Amino acid sequence: MGEEGRPRKLTIIAWSGDMDKVYPVLILATVAAASGWEVVVFVTFWGLFAFKRNDRWITGKDWMTKMLSLMFRGGSEHLGLTRLNMAGMGPWMMKKVFAKNQIPPLRELIETAVEMGVKIMPCQMTMDALGIKREDLIDGLGESAGAAAALEEAATSDVTLFI
Repeated sequence: MGEEGRPRKLTIIAWSGDMDKVYPVLILATVAAASGWEVVVFVTFWGLFAFKRNDRWITGKDWMTKMLSLMFRGGSEHLGLTRLNMAGMGPWMMKKVFAKNQIPPLRELIETAVEMGVKIMPCQMTMDALGIKREDLIDGLGESAGAAAALEEAATSDVTLFI
């Protein structure tokens, strides 16, 4: 328990859409939720792409944002690595290693986080700038919000992480 008998609270600002950064976000979020913590994940910039639907590739509102979505597909099944991406071979290898070690795929971790009550807040500014619509994102996410809401969540948290 945190101060005044309330549950402890974790806020994560998730800005990266790389597999090796999305995994820690979701593992920390689900472990904290399993431990009784209130958990908020504010997803912004490239981090938002990890929460795109796997069946949506081209998103955007104009030719530039559509090109960005072509270059960075997003969706939990299509993320690359920060290092050693090797034209997709790195993520394939990591998925095999993780499966062998019984680490669930990102899709399952996202579903688990949502089921456990982790509040995943997509960044409205990023959605607007990149032309990502609500229907382009997976089900179960919380309401979209701006930086002020993310700061308010962080201000009332026991722990705040930027990943």
